[in-house]
Amino acid sequence: MKCIFTLGSPAIGGGTNVIFEHATRMAKEGEEVYIVTDRKVEPEEYAWHTSAHLLNWVTYDDIIDVEFDMAIATWWRTVYETYRIKAKHYVYFVQSIESKFYPENEQGLKMLAEMTYLLGMKVITEATWIKEYLEKYDIDAYLVHNGIRKDIFTTKGETFEKCKGLRVLVEGPVDVEFKNVPKTIKLVNDSKADEVWLLTSSDIKEYPNVDKVFSRVPPKDCAKIYRSCDIIVKLSYIEGMFGPPLEMFHCGGTSIVYDVTGHDEYIIHEKNGLVAKTDDDDKVIEYINKLKDEKYLKKLKKAAIETAKNWVSWEESSLNFYKTIKELNKKESVSQKALEQKSKFFFDVYVKYETKDDLSLKKFIGKRLRKKHQRIYKIYRKLIRK
Repeated sequence: MKCIFTLGSPAIGGGTNVIFEHATRMAKEGEEVYIVTDRKVEPEEYAWHTSAHLLNWVTYDDIIDVEFDMAIATWWRTVYETYRIKAKHYVYFVQSIESKFYPENEQGLKMLAEMTYLLGMKVITEATWIKEYLEKYDIDAYLVHNGIRKDIFTTKGETFEKCKGLRVLVEGPVDVEFKNVPKTIKLVNDSKADEVWLLTSSDIKEYPNVDKVFSRVPPKDCAKIYRSCDIIVKLSYIEGMFGPPLEMFHCGGTSIVYDVTGHDEYIIHEKNGLVAKTDDDDKVIEYINKLKDEKYLKKLKKAAIETAKNWVSWEESSLNFYKTIKELNKKESVSQKALEQKSKFFFDVYVKYETKDDLSLKKFIGKRLRKKHQRIYKIYRKLIRK
């Protein structure tokens, strides 16, 4: 089977790592697996992943005359380019509801991201809450939970010098608003924590009020950082099924998070971690201070390790993903022609919206959507009303 994954960027990041884990294991199973990007990618750009070199890296221009058995779209922006790939089957790997990444004043982009679920592709997702969300589009998504590198993220291994008090790890890019890293660092500093470390994909060497910064660290080197900290405080506003707290569990630590989407896949409040209501800053500080109690901290850590033991490895997860792809390869799929028509139509709707020509937009939808896509029109109208 010849498969191709769309990719927005090869830069180090959680979502990209998930794609690489699945894609490289399919390649190891003997499948011919490609990654397509809009520009040529140099090997050093993906060298942070130990197996990404097993994939065939191409641009859209390289594959104009190539036919694939399966095209797997990732990230909503690349979905609108997927019709450029000639394939027998088209699948959408949804890692989050990406319309939630944008503020309310960017309704056009939110709408465009949301409309990717109307393109008719079969869907695989990684989190229960996403599967449930997509049901309103009459999508019965296949659920494949993300795995963990059990060979890397373990309680045993190298550590940095231990802290005499409570060492807190904050994780995430510092310039992505919904990751909420600057505020998280402030809250840790307002608590009784003794040290704050930052693990980030941002290209920085230091950050205000942070004792130690680790920038763009390959996954294989992250475990040493996790093992050297007691807790991870991750206060994202939106996640698919975030991995860092789970990686921390595997390395012997615990976590404090908001009640963000996806946290309930493995975090149980006051059993293996602590969960605060979103933006309840006083509670976050209270929880950090509470973990100064070594007995209570030890209790959460112990339960977190048990949770980690029962979580799937990447080998198991990617085997499930591979089996799902093979199953979808036997089912009917939206055609390249239909995918192109819908993609271009939805992008035209977005352009009309952004020009603020409301009357024109209504006429555009009324004349074309009702006529050519009755089912999509009904779903779209329900979404607009809500």
